Amino acid sequence: MAAGAAASFGLMDKAYFVGRGEILSWVNATLQLSLNKVEEAASGAVQCQLLDMVHPGLVPMHKVNFDAKTEYDMIQNYKIIQDVFNKLRIGKNIEVNKLVKGRPLDNLEFLQWLKRYCDSVNGGIMNENYNPVERRSKGCKERSHKGPNKSTKSLQANRLSSANSADASPIGKVVNAVNEEHYMEQIQQLSEKIADLKVSVDNTEKERDFYFSKLRDIEILCQRPELEHLPMTKGIRKILYAADAKDSSLPEANEIITRSPGMFSDEAE
Repeated sequence: MAAGAAASFGLMDKAYFVGRGEILSWVNATLQLSLNKVEEAASGAVQCQLLDMVHPGLVPMHKVNFDAKTEYDMIQNYKIIQDVFNKLRIGKNIEVNKLVKGRPLDNLEFLQWLKRYCDSVNGGIMNENYNPVERRSKGCKERSHKGPNKSTKSLQANRLSSANSADASPIGKVVNAVNEEHYMEQIQQLSEKIADLKVSVDNTEKERDFYFSKLRDIEILCQRPELEHLPMTKGIRKILYAADAKDSSLPEANEIITRSPGMFSDEAE
């Protein structure tokens, strides 16, 4: 399969029915890791190395941060993935904002997609010449040789010095107290907004899971031997397996149904 076609896996593709246990086993066996949860791959470093395995030399492993903890550092890893996608002309959309939050379902779906892509490139056969531990350690060594950012340390030192000077005077203490109260107010407001957003996200996820289960039921029904040959079933499957989310498949499905001989014979009579 061509790299550019890899992003065309539809919602009902078998890739998205691979369980998290199987995904974790595949990642751990392939990269010699010991992940217990899919969200442990939220930093994007694992995905970088999986791409490095199937496309040796294309991923700048020395830039991959396997110790990324902050969202900023994680985003840098996803930028590397996006650059690789661009080079391979892969049109896969990466939901970075959701992935770096460590949400299990989003991370599972991305790893499911990535497994399908890797299998399409290497035929599901592991590269015996690839040493994941060595590749990781090499990248870490090259990163460490760059050393700490001196300008950042200098800036932090200046800020601490200024803060200490301000705290030393009575006016500085008053200003700090006012600022602290203002910040606490902002924190409270932001916390309330975050709580509202979490409720909204939970409701959206429940709604998505509900409709997804309905689509799955329809797919199972369409696979019954006595129904799968019917024009109506073919039309429904055309919509279910459509890869392009932008264009509606309804016109094509209608055409499949209407051009089938005898479909509307009863109405004509």
